[in-house]
Amino acid sequence: MSTTRKSIRAVRPLAALLTVGMLATSLAACSPADDTDSGSGGDTAASDSPEGVDDGTQLTLWTRAPMEKQATLLVDAYNASHENQVSLTITPNDDYVAKVGAAAGSGSLPDLFAADIVYVPNWTSQGLFTDITDRIDGLPYADELAQGHIDAGTYEDQEYVLPFVLDLSVMFYNKDLYREAGLDPEKPPTTLKEYGEHAKAISALGKDGVSGTYFGGNCGGCTLFTWFPSVWAGGDQVLSADGTESLLASDTAKDVYAVYKDMVDSGAIGTGTKDETGATWTGPFQEGKVGVMPYPATLLSTAAETVDVGVAPIPGPDGGESTFVGGDGIGISKDSKNEAAAWNFLSWLTSEDAQVEVLAKNNDVVSRADLADNKYAAVDPRLVTINEVAAKGSTPVAINFQQAFNAPDSPWLTLVRGAVFGDAKSIDADNDEITAVLDQ
Repeated sequence: MSTTRKSIRAVRPLAALLTVGMLATSLAACSPADDTDSGSGGDTAASDSPEGVDDGTQLTLWTRAPMEKQATLLVDAYNASHENQVSLTITPNDDYVAKVGAAAGSGSLPDLFAADIVYVPNWTSQGLFTDITDRIDGLPYADELAQGHIDAGTYEDQEYVLPFVLDLSVMFYNKDLYREAGLDPEKPPTTLKEYGEHAKAISALGKDGVSGTYFGGNCGGCTLFTWFPSVWAGGDQVLSADGTESLLASDTAKDVYAVYKDMVDSGAIGTGTKDETGATWTGPFQEGKVGVMPYPATLLSTAAETVDVGVAPIPGPDGGESTFVGGDGIGISKDSKNEAAAWNFLSWLTSEDAQVEVLAKNNDVVSRADLADNKYAAVDPRLVTINEVAAKGSTPVAINFQQAFNAPDSPWLTLVRGAVFGDAKSIDADNDEITAVLDQ
């Protein structure tokens, strides 16, 4: 992503929007001239307050299925306490990019829509969101918001999104299986190599259907979400600062792949790992069939219903700790006629009421640093661990992130499969292919 920044206006040409399997028609994004509650270039109209307008407006919001639980809780809480009412539409993850692209091309985006944070740079550069720079700057806690999401939603010095739901990657481990394997359930792995040893120890139990670890071996998004943190924890970066060069052939990255390859070669992985496309990659742990694996923090409350879950930061090959600050950002679409009412939802979303009494209460990560030490986190050490590692994580930013990493035929997935299921001889060449896509 270019670091060159310059002011943009609300009326500007829109480049063609690339989505999976489709090319949307070129668009022109304009703020409606007759919309009295909408400002130009992020200016707050005189008719609405810093919190926006709560006057009974009917709003529409789209999000993808992985965020359904949190989105439903937030929308229900907002609707119960406001005159405005939000209608929520949940779309399967694999269909979401195409749905947004089609709606952008026809001028029919909803008032609000969320996006996987790694897609946000592309969609902000294509003009799909309304500039809300001044509104964000007017929040008294603006500096406390998750900076990775704010940065991902910044294009040419203008800000377009707020954090919607943060999802961090952390290490989950099954304390019961640790006890059975003679491992200390209060001592999770502190290095990636130790993670491999723990997984092999649990696999050695020989329990029917139980494996040491599991991962999305045919899922680019799963592996980047859980493997990038080990590179960061080891002191290296995964991308250049401008997002046009892949750094995933470093010595640290190769050490990460080697740990996973060792677990594959030793038989410590669960059946189906190699072909796991991501649709069911969290299921085996929730069923008590996996000893230890990197996992989405948002699923703590779900996994804890069936497993005695331990939580730890994701380590580097020889130590350190980090996380992928993922999840979804949210903004007001270019097509909304209800900017002030939509902002009312967004400003409430970042409030203490929403962050603590909705998200933290549900064991989810808050997106404000000043609320990390809240009353709900204080009673569960696992939440404290998750909140603390959030400050040590990163969010990679690249315009062509989808094509390079998340697409089913991405060069990143080719690298992963060759590195851990193959002979690991094509890592450098595959890394060059990732760069070629990023630099298009």
